[in-house]
Amino acid sequence: MKHLFKTSAMTFAILGTALGGVGVAHAEQSLTIVSWGGAYSKSQKLAYHDPWTEKTGDKIYMDPKSAQGLAGLRSQVEAGKVTWDLVDMLEGNAITACDEGLVEEIDYDEILAPAPDGTPPSQDFIEGSLSGCFIPQIVYSTVLAYNTTAFPADKQPSKVADLFDLKNFPGKRSLEKIPDGNLEWALVADGVAPDKVYDVLSTQAGVDRAFKKLDTIKDDIVWWDAGAQPPQLLADKEVVMASAYNGRIFNAQVNEDQPFKIMWDGQMFELDGWVVPQGKLTPELKKYLRFATDTQRLADQAKYISYGPARKSSVPLIGKGVNGVDMKEHLPTAKANFFNPIKKDAIWWADHGDEMRQRFNAWLSQ
Repeated sequence: MKHLFKTSAMTFAILGTALGGVGVAHAEQSLTIVSWGGAYSKSQKLAYHDPWTEKTGDKIYMDPKSAQGLAGLRSQVEAGKVTWDLVDMLEGNAITACDEGLVEEIDYDEILAPAPDGTPPSQDFIEGSLSGCFIPQIVYSTVLAYNTTAFPADKQPSKVADLFDLKNFPGKRSLEKIPDGNLEWALVADGVAPDKVYDVLSTQAGVDRAFKKLDTIKDDIVWWDAGAQPPQLLADKEVVMASAYNGRIFNAQVNEDQPFKIMWDGQMFELDGWVVPQGKLTPELKKYLRFATDTQRLADQAKYISYGPARKSSVPLIGKGVNGVDMKEHLPTAKANFFNPIKKDAIWWADHGDEMRQRFNAWLSQ
């Protein structure tokens, strides 16, 4: 399988100017940007869509279809009618879209802004995150969370293995209806070290082992397929424990005062970011990307949602959120939270995803 990964040898000269002059004799433009909806899209709107509109007069139309982003891009490119200007996509899907020629390759140091100290983007974004067509925005995690009222105060779950412990922590669980994450957690709960998970999953015996572990809780799982569902299921006490995006749980905890707690043990962290559909890398879009992915904008996003910025230079700028909470404490990458993490291996899933989904769907129907 061809992977379009870039190295530091690709570094190009940094542009000498940023966005100066974009407001002069500027004809109003519009951009259709696809994202995930919910609290995440709201954070994007407040951190960079609205400031861009205020700066330039350009209109941003947000389409919450990222869950169908890869399939939608395929359809649009095949039809020869691409209507999306920018798509928010997970790293693995972005690699697939790049390999299939659905999206544009990005010259990072030509298009994106350097850090405030002049560090080029190719050195400022998280190491290994610039995969040719993908522009990372945030580090987020799929975590395990629970409703604290479902268990005695002196006996609360705290680790991945507790998800599979129906005796000590009885009740329904909710998991996303995909193999991603569930297979990794099953192996960790079965004694595999987080950094060895993909070595084990790369064997038939390892895959069998993961599904065997999932068998132990299969009858107690309520499946979800939209990010808004797990917090609602927990709030309604339809389940006692659930996998969820950490930003969704944070929003429920802080803004909705829900009695939820995150088990950071074994968090499955990954990157989310932009891809530019084939033929859409226009001068106007380049200006928008330069603005929306600069150091300040990615730091600003953390005011509204507890995802870590993908630029190293953004981290020192993060302080209190709009709700007065110290956001650094709630980021997946915070020191107190970042223990026993599992880095989702986007390349492994790009190579094995179809096979795992076929096996997973067959397992569901059994």
